[in-house]
Amino acid sequence: MSGFSKGDHEGDVLKYELTVLPEFEDAMMRVLGWKNLEESAYGDCLLTAEQIRQIAMALDVQLPTDLDLFIGVRE
Repeated sequence: MSGFSKGDHEGDVLKYELTVLPEFEDAMMRVLGWKNLEESAYGDCLLTAEQIRQIAMALDVQLPTDLDLFIGVRE
C-alpha cells in the first residue's frame, strides 16, 4: 500500500508505505472483491474510504485518513 497527499497527482511524493504480509492476502482480496491475485487491477488502484476502513480492521493497523491510499500487486 502507498499513500500520497490527497489530490497531489503531480507531485507524487510518497507519504506512507505498508507491505501487506502474505498471511493477510486473503483478507485483502476479500475486501477488494478479487478471487485471486491474477484478478487484481493492473498498476495501483485508489482505495475507497470503506475499503481503507475494512483493510485497517483486517490487518489490525491504523491507516492514515488524510492521504489517498493505493494498493498494487508486486511480484
